[in-house]
Amino acid sequence: MALNGRTRPSLGWKGLLSSSGTMGFGAVRRIATTTACAKRHTSCLLPRWSSSGNAAPTTASASTLTGLFAALSLAPRPCSLRASAVGAPARGLCAQSADPSSLRVPGVKRELETLMGSALEAAFPDQRQEPIVVQTTNPKFDCDYQCNNAMPLFARVKGEDGAPSNPRAVAEAIVASIPANDLVEEAAVAGPGFINLRLRDSFLEGRAATLFQPDLSVESWAPQAPCRRAVVDFSSPNVAKEMHVGHLRSTIIGDTLCRCLEFSGVDVKRLNHVGDWGTQFGMLIQHMEEEGVAFDAAVEDLQVLYKASKVRFDEDPEFKQRAQRAVVRLQGGDEESRERWGKICDASRREFTKIYDALGVTIEERGESFYQPYLEGLVGELLESGVAEMSDGAACVFVEGQDAPLIVRKSDGGYGYATTDLAALRQRLSEEGADWIVYLTDSGQAQHFRGVFAAARKCGWVPEEGTGGYPRVDHVGFGLVLGEDGKRLRTRSGDVVRLSDLLGEAVSRCKAQLVERGNDFGGDEEALDRVARKIGYSAIKYADLKQNKQSNYEFSFDRMLDLKGNTAVYLQYAHARVCSILAKAEASGAGGGGEGGEIRVTCGAERALLAAICQFPEAVEDCVADLAPNRLCEYLYGLTSKFTDFYGECQVVGSEEQASRVRMCEATLEVMRKCFFLLGMEPLDRI
Repeated sequence: MALNGRTRPSLGWKGLLSSSGTMGFGAVRRIATTTACAKRHTSCLLPRWSSSGNAAPTTASASTLTGLFAALSLAPRPCSLRASAVGAPARGLCAQSADPSSLRVPGVKRELETLMGSALEAAFPDQRQEPIVVQTTNPKFDCDYQCNNAMPLFARVKGEDGAPSNPRAVAEAIVASIPANDLVEEAAVAGPGFINLRLRDSFLEGRAATLFQPDLSVESWAPQAPCRRAVVDFSSPNVAKEMHVGHLRSTIIGDTLCRCLEFSGVDVKRLNHVGDWGTQFGMLIQHMEEEGVAFDAAVEDLQVLYKASKVRFDEDPEFKQRAQRAVVRLQGGDEESRERWGKICDASRREFTKIYDALGVTIEERGESFYQPYLEGLVGELLESGVAEMSDGAACVFVEGQDAPLIVRKSDGGYGYATTDLAALRQRLSEEGADWIVYLTDSGQAQHFRGVFAAARKCGWVPEEGTGGYPRVDHVGFGLVLGEDGKRLRTRSGDVVRLSDLLGEAVSRCKAQLVERGNDFGGDEEALDRVARKIGYSAIKYADLKQNKQSNYEFSFDRMLDLKGNTAVYLQYAHARVCSILAKAEASGAGGGGEGGEIRVTCGAERALLAAICQFPEAVEDCVADLAPNRLCEYLYGLTSKFTDFYGECQVVGSEEQASRVRMCEATLEVMRKCFFLLGMEPLDRI
C-alpha cells in the first residue's frame, strides 16, 4: 500500500513492532490520501437487495460516472480505477440498478468500518474481529469517531509470543496499518487504547455536495435495506371503541418505523390488526337489537352500548345465553348477523380514518376476522405434526423455556388470541412473503408474543432466536403514557383520554400560544389553524417518539410546547429560520434558490455542522436496527443544535463565504426535511 510516496508490505503487528516494543509510526498518525480520481470518497460498495433476492450491487453506467465526476470538479482518471473500471460504480457510491437515480451514497460509519476492518486484518491477520466504530459526542475529544477494538483484541493475543504488551500497543499497531485513504485525516491513540478518528474536511465537503448532484439527493443517502419485504403490525384499535391515548404510541412509532424501512428500500406492508371478532360482538349485537338502536350508530354511542352490554352479560344469565347464541349465528355466517356486524365495523372504521388522516398515517386494515378461516386447519396441522398435543381437552403447544403452554384451541372448542396471531404470522410469511414481521403493542403483551414466536420456531417457520437469520419476527413493546401525577393519563372523571380530544387540545393550545406571541397571521384564521395543527400534531408525535420506547413517560403540554430544548416547537422554529436565511439569500441575488456555491470549511462551527449532516444515514440505520425512533430524534435535535451554533457564529448573507454557507444551509434543510418526514411531522417554512 502507498504511504507518503513509499510502498510498505503488510507485515502484521509482529513486523510493525520495533525492538523496544513500540510502534514506529507513533500514537498519532496523519493518514496519506489516495490518488485523485474520487478524492472525496473512500472505496465502499454496499450490497442492495435486488428483485431476484440476490444481495449483489449492479453497476452504474460510465456516462453517469463521468457526469458525477464532472459535477464534483474531478477529472476521471482511468489509472486510479481498476482495469475493469468501465461500468463500475463510482467510489463511495453503490447502485441498486442501472438507473442512475438508484445510486446510493454509503454512510460514513460504514466506510470507516470498512477502512478499520482493513487495518485490523493487516495488523492482526490471524485474528478475525469485526471493527467497532462509534460516534464520539464528548467535545473534549477532537475527533468524530472512535475505533474500540484494541482492548478486546489485546485480551485475545495476550500471552502470544511477541504480542503487544498492552492494549495501547495494540491500538498503535492498528493505527500504523490504516491504509492511505480519503476519509480519515488523523488517527490518534488515546487513553488505554481508544483510537480517535478525525475525518478530513475535504471528505465532509464532498459528501455534503452529493446532496446537490443531478443524479443524487438526500434519497441517495438511505442506508442499505436489511431485507426485501417487511410486515409491520401496528395501531390495532378495537371496533366499537374510540381510539384513546393508549393507541398513540403504537400508531406513531409504527408509522415512523415503516417510513424508515421504506426509505431504506424495504417493501413494507402496513397492517392494522383491529379487534373486530369475538364473543363481545354477539353480546353487542344482541343488546342493540333488544334496545332498538340503529347498527350504524356513531362510535361514541357504540362505546356506551358496549359497556352496557357487558354489564348485562355479566349480571343477567338469560341475556348471556341469548348473546352466546348471537355469537354462534355471527360466526356461523348468518346473513343478518353479518350485516349488522359490518355496519358496526364501518362506523368504527370511519372514526379511525379521521385519526389516521389527522396524523398522516397510512395503514391497511386486516382485522382478526380475516384470519378466522385459517384457524381450524392450522390447529389440525399442529396436532397432526405433533407440534401441538391435547392436554385437559385443550390443544396446546408446549415450548421449552416457557412456563405455560400456548393454547391454540380451548377445551370448549373456541380459539383465542394466540391462535389468531399464530395464523396471522404464518399467513404473512407464506402468502405475503414477509422477511421480517414487526409487532407494536404495549409491553404488557410481551409474554404473549414470546409464546407465539416460540411456537413459530417449534413449527420451523422462523429461525431460532439469536441466529440473526431471516425470516425474522420482533415484538416492539412500549411503556405507558402517564399524567403529570405519574399515573395513567386519564380525564378528571377517570376515563381514558380520547385521542381525538388530545389532538384537539394540542391545536387549541398552539393557537393560543401563536396569538400570544403576535403570530395571528393578520387575522387569517385558516392560516392560523393550519400552522397550529402542524405544530400541535408534531409536538405530540415528537414528545412521544423521542422517549425510550420501553419506558413510561409523563405527558405534559407545557413541556412539549416549550420553545427551548428538545421539542418539536424548537425544531419547527429552527426549520423556519433556515428557510428565512435562504429566502434572504435568494432575494439578494446571491444564491438560496438551489444555486449555492462549492462547500468549503473555514471554521469549527461549519465543520461541526457538516459532520452532523453526514451522520444522517447511520441515524436512520440505527433507528431501523434498534426499532427505536428516539435514535432519529436524538440525531435531529443534535443536527438542529449544530445549526443553531453555526447560525450564531457565522454570518451567511453578505459574508465572504456566503456561497458556501448558503450551500450548508441548503444541505441542513434537505436533511432536516427528510427527518421531519420520517418522523411523520410536517415542517413549516414560516411561523
